Amino acid sequence: MATAPRPRTTTRDPEELARRLTDWLGTRLPGAKAVGVSVPASNGMSSETLLFNIEHPEPPLLACALRLAADPAAYTVFPEYDMVRQYRTMRLVADRSDLPVPKALWLEEDPGPLGAPFFVMERVEGRVPPDVMPYTYEGSWLHAATDTEREHLEAASVALLARLHDQVPAGEAAFLALPGDGDPLHNHVASQRAYYEWVVGGLSRSPLIEAAFDRLAELWPHEPGAPVLNWGDARIGNVVYDGFEPVAVLDWEMAALAPREVDLGWTVYLHRFFHDLTVASGQCGLPGFLRRERVEERYARLTGHTPRDMDFYTLYAALRHAIVMLRVAYRQAYFGEVAVPADPDTLILHHGSLRAMVQGSYWD
Repeated sequence: MATAPRPRTTTRDPEELARRLTDWLGTRLPGAKAVGVSVPASNGMSSETLLFNIEHPEPPLLACALRLAADPAAYTVFPEYDMVRQYRTMRLVADRSDLPVPKALWLEEDPGPLGAPFFVMERVEGRVPPDVMPYTYEGSWLHAATDTEREHLEAASVALLARLHDQVPAGEAAFLALPGDGDPLHNHVASQRAYYEWVVGGLSRSPLIEAAFDRLAELWPHEPGAPVLNWGDARIGNVVYDGFEPVAVLDWEMAALAPREVDLGWTVYLHRFFHDLTVASGQCGLPGFLRRERVEERYARLTGHTPRDMDFYTLYAALRHAIVMLRVAYRQAYFGEVAVPADPDTLILHHGSLRAMVQGSYWD
């Protein structure tokens, strides 16, 4: 983890983006200028983020963040970037829940101004648990926190999921239903199979990922339950905190209608992903934080819904993450950053934990 090359996150010219952004902003707010335009070092590999301020006598917002769909010519991580869908999701969650969602201001569907669709939202100040180096490593602000502070952050973060699932009417999120003839869970898994097939098109397939799909079928829930609006990328790395209190919930590109446990499994496993990497590097990580049984207990107390079939849903989270990791690795190979090994499963950073889940030994 410490020596692996950092995958490139953009192929765009930041200075050119800043110039074009200023030109576009004048069409939405005459006389306005975009100043202090920057691309954060933590920019993701899916949609990209630009930070800027609006210079205007009466700006609707002063500090802004812009989410720009990935450059389609840059070996994208996902096959589609539906910015309209993300924008609608943020507006819906802001309108129908008390979650701290940044104010979404403008949506631009025309790819002309910046080369791809984008939307502009409020920029919320605070701190985010980092992915690189992970917040589970010594030296991060969350690792340095006290047990009481981490306990507060954990409780407040699980409460975000509880409130989202309980407060937003599923019927109003029908535009997030995934295609297919099955129930929402079958359609969700089918969409991941389609994504996997897209990732390995013309490339080496992953026996481990395919074994995980087979194991999912064996563990399939008898009663998945009614679907709710799922955040999708439900993890603390997508939350801005003021101290240890959530003040902004970010990254809605994976939102969908699905059982509650899809979000819960992702929350539990994505922490374990970072924790396992940290332990493998010789550090202790955060073994008492976001433990599976405690997340389930907290959620049940808040919602009255006791999570079910969590072996299935944590495996599903690890499987979904593995497909993303495989695509990221193939993208690095495309740009000459890594070589593809004989065994493609080794490109998946968490292949050991995924294999243990498939074998049923991970949670022992």
